[in-house]
Amino acid sequence: MPAKKKPVRRPRPAARRRKPKSRLDRTWKDTQSALGSAEATVEKRVKALLERSGVDTRHATETLVAWRHRLEHERKKALKQVEGRFTVLQARAKEERRALSRTVDEAVQRTLVALNIPSRHEVQELTRRLEELSQKIDRFRR
Repeated sequence: MPAKKKPVRRPRPAARRRKPKSRLDRTWKDTQSALGSAEATVEKRVKALLERSGVDTRHATETLVAWRHRLEHERKKALKQVEGRFTVLQARAKEERRALSRTVDEAVQRTLVALNIPSRHEVQELTRRLEELSQKIDRFRR
């Protein structure tokens, strides 16, 4: 009997980054990436300018660190604002969903009444009353 071939095990690909959940998330990630790229470009150009002009690099480095800190602060501030607005938007969407649900329920009720079709509640009430009457009849038979 020939020997069975062992399946070739391929290494698993490196863990993939989770895809952003929504268009807003993707846009935010793209914005952060663009800001990071712009920051790196500005840093390179400033360094080149400083080398050409002969300005003290220590002072320039301190200024760049301060700018980077300020940029990070502004980035966090913008993120909080976006998250706050997104939370408000979610709450509004939830409330609109509830209102739409009520409107649809009312429309269904009006349609059932117009077509003379009993609602689930009415059928349950009739079933309950029928069971009560059945119990009374059974008591009279005894």
